[in-house]
Amino acid sequence: MIPSWVRMMWDRRSHQFMTPPRVHSSGPGANLSAAYFDARYQILREPLGFPPSAAKLPDDDDAIHAWIEMNQVEQAERKVMVVAVGRIHLIPADSTGACADTVDEKAAHCPDFPPLGTHGFSDGAGNDFPPPKSLRPAVQIRQMGTLENHQRKGHAATVLTNLEDGAVEQWGKCTGFLQARVAAIPFYESQNWTCFGDKYVVEGIGLHRSMWKPLNVPLSPDSSIQHRPEGDN
Repeated sequence: MIPSWVRMMWDRRSHQFMTPPRVHSSGPGANLSAAYFDARYQILREPLGFPPSAAKLPDDDDAIHAWIEMNQVEQAERKVMVVAVGRIHLIPADSTGACADTVDEKAAHCPDFPPLGTHGFSDGAGNDFPPPKSLRPAVQIRQMGTLENHQRKGHAATVLTNLEDGAVEQWGKCTGFLQARVAAIPFYESQNWTCFGDKYVVEGIGLHRSMWKPLNVPLSPDSSIQHRPEGDN
């Protein structure tokens, strides 16, 4: 039998042994761990000065979630550590995507996706959007990110692919939308997402731009760890 330490990796930044990354996805109705929300907070909310409650969204129970976890190995103990997160949800038929950013009472407002309500829009690549009804079912990616010490390892691409696949499996052929922080746009473009509309500011978070992508068939039935360019939003 191969000793367990052979299968572990030394993380030079944390100075700890780590088990290989494992990708998980669950939902709607996912039973999400404290480690999942801790990672979401550390990645996306704590750097902006938000309270821990801002790590949760009102519709988390309705979304599909994907995450990558590893074990920190300290002596004889192992601690589960989530290093990358993301979620995707179905945009209700009577909604064009506008929503509150967190569960907090004074949460920032995220704008809608105009092509879901009005025909005649084109994206940044010159593609005309189909009529709004043809874009349904429509789904939205939110809360994507990777811990700083674990970036540039393909984790964001793995999470995104699992979310896209999960949406197709759950809701069939659909149209994906997301609101990307400007710094994350090159990553999403590398994953075949396309910008549309002007840049806008989400209060307390920063400059964003909307993106879209037709989602047709699952691409990764084995849910393996991907090795592609990485970014966060």
